[in-house]
Amino acid sequence: MYMRKYLIFSFFFLLPFSSFAQENNYFLMLKNKKVNVRYGPSFDYPIKYVYRKIELPLKVIDKKENFRRVIDHKKNSGWIHISQLRNSRSIITKSEKILFRKPTKYSKPLAKLDKGRLLKVIKCEEKWCNISTGDYSGWILKDDKIWGIVN
Repeated sequence: MYMRKYLIFSFFFLLPFSSFAQENNYFLMLKNKKVNVRYGPSFDYPIKYVYRKIELPLKVIDKKENFRRVIDHKKNSGWIHISQLRNSRSIITKSEKILFRKPTKYSKPLAKLDKGRLLKVIKCEEKWCNISTGDYSGWILKDDKIWGIVN
């Protein structure tokens, strides 16, 4: 009787806190310039649309065998074969951001980054990310106005 209660308790209360429940909370990015997104997790499914932006960060929301269901910063979703994806080292701005020379709001501003700008991540710290984009490199504040990093 005691063992049965323990199993029921474990299943309903501890499962949501396990690493299994957290497994789908990560980002990948596109490996190639042209990537097909499908309606389902197989090459038998038709192509839904095509991404043409290398290094675009995508959030994994499901997986089945060698396919990952992803969602982008515009809420588009579909299935992509894992061979077309790699670990994410890029982010997209969801609003205008200021690029700073150092990881503090009091350092010299270098540029104003427009919404939708693709940025390559060099490294991230607790509240700041060191990025590069075009001719600029510097630091941006890591907040809910960027897409591609799990906070």
